[in-house]
Amino acid sequence: MPMDVVYISNLLAEGLAAFDSADSPQALEAARLRFLGPRGLAKAALGAVKEVPREQRGEFGKAANGLNKALEEAFERAKARLGDARPLPADAIDITKPGTRRELGHAHVITQTIDEIVGIFNRLGFALAEGPEVEDEFHNFDALNIPAGHPARELDNNFYLQLTQPDAAPQPVPMLLRSQTSTIQIRAMEAAKAEGSDARVRVIAPGRVYRPDTVDATHHFMFHQIEGLAIEQGLTFGDLKSVLELFVKEYFGADTRMRFRPHYFPFTEVSAEVDIDCAMFKHLRKPWLEVLGCGMVDPNVLRAVGYDPAKVTGFAFGMGVERMAMLRHGIGDIRWFTSNDLRFLRQF
Repeated sequence: MPMDVVYISNLLAEGLAAFDSADSPQALEAARLRFLGPRGLAKAALGAVKEVPREQRGEFGKAANGLNKALEEAFERAKARLGDARPLPADAIDITKPGTRRELGHAHVITQTIDEIVGIFNRLGFALAEGPEVEDEFHNFDALNIPAGHPARELDNNFYLQLTQPDAAPQPVPMLLRSQTSTIQIRAMEAAKAEGSDARVRVIAPGRVYRPDTVDATHHFMFHQIEGLAIEQGLTFGDLKSVLELFVKEYFGADTRMRFRPHYFPFTEVSAEVDIDCAMFKHLRKPWLEVLGCGMVDPNVLRAVGYDPAKVTGFAFGMGVERMAMLRHGIGDIRWFTSNDLRFLRQF
């Protein structure tokens, strides 16, 4: 068809029909590219002005400009009706597209339990204390009144470390991964003693401990303990009972009943285990459940770090973090804590 005003009129009618009949953003985009794109028919008509006879150029140019304007208006009307289907630039943000959800992490359930328990004892005046996980026999056994030959010191019950030395060098001090956080109690007393004679101690000490146990639902070769220690003049078993009663009611609930049952620990005398009423743990089918051990610091432990048992007394207590978390959350297998299974961890 020759480029003349009639051609422009026909092209306008065709373009208007294409925009008006577009029934999807994709169809609208196809019509836009055909008529208004860089190589579209409207642009071609504007470029054809120079090919029209001189006497017709004015009329043809006016018609071509009107064609372009009319088609752009028709496109805008259709776009308002359907939406814009043109592809976005590479650096553009499509605000209609669902956002990318960024999942936030949180503290592991064991860390949460430690923080909660330490927080309770902080409010009771106990300061946080920490110590090394690789210990010598003095801090892990001797100072805790666990003598040579005691079963707790056997190779099968500990992770002793093999330290290599040149043949001419002195034999190294036997070292092991600590089997209890009671080692931190000894170090806390040593630090306090270094500050002044019979200095007051009140610490709460969480940490990892290691024992070569066979891993099953209730045992693991690595687990966590929290131990507390108080040393000063005039402390009695009554002070210990009041502190632990406040803790138990804070952690398990104000209505929790508890009892002290005689027991034996090498580093305390007298010693006891604390049981709580199993009313909240009906699936256990027994009246009482042991949750922690405690007692008055044995005089031999006080003497080991330079305290005079005639001048000061103290009490100590300890509990397993995994056990406390399992009771609180109804977890039936200790292996879940190290499974790294997000289905488990996201619950807490």
